[in-house]
Amino acid sequence: MNSSRMRRLTTVGALTGSALLMAVVPAFAHVSVTPSSAPKGGYSTVAFKVPNERDNASTIKVEVNLPADHPIASVSTQAVPGWKVEVTKTKLAKPMTMHGKTVTEAVTKITWSGGTIEPGQFQQFPVSFGPLPDDTDQLVFKALQTYSNNEVVRWIEEEKAGAAEPANPAPALKLTAAATDAHGAAAPAADAKAKDTTTAAAADSDSSDSTARILGITGIVIGVIGVAFGVLAGRRRTSA
Repeated sequence: MNSSRMRRLTTVGALTGSALLMAVVPAFAHVSVTPSSAPKGGYSTVAFKVPNERDNASTIKVEVNLPADHPIASVSTQAVPGWKVEVTKTKLAKPMTMHGKTVTEAVTKITWSGGTIEPGQFQQFPVSFGPLPDDTDQLVFKALQTYSNNEVVRWIEEEKAGAAEPANPAPALKLTAAATDAHGAAAPAADAKAKDTTTAAAADSDSSDSTARILGITGIVIGVIGVAFGVLAGRRRTSA
């Protein structure tokens, strides 16, 4: 193999490894919500998945803002070992009616603190809420992630249809149409389907994370091989 061909292989290997690694990072680096969709008008339990992106700092606080323009009357959190939760409520400009009662305030922010998410790990924060609004197709939850070195990452950018994914996308829950019975509640069949969808979505999320990590490692290996070719070529040229 001549030296010029060796140099070409070195360049291709290094660029391929870098490209693959850059391509897989967004797949598991940002704060997300699982499942990614839920039926309108119903109740749903979701988990905000928060990965630690830093190698030299731990995540120590997570703040999730609920959309004020589409308030949710009932919000409850699940205990997460090692973390304390604070729920912030805001008075509604327009009261809502829920189960025959007038609701004058709604949760607008949930804050988890006191725990840590170490480098290379992630944490899920489950929340149950409803009824979900029926006058929008999506709920956007702007989130703030605070690290132990005082860095704050703002996951607040809304994704636009047809546009590239923003650098710091906000977690979003898509709202889908749901079959209802005569009382306006989700029918049992639809409810069961929603549970199946939740399980499948969680499995797909874990599968995507695993695939992304495998591809990332593959990219690094290819990059290392490219560098090795370069070193070998240099030695051959020196010997010649």
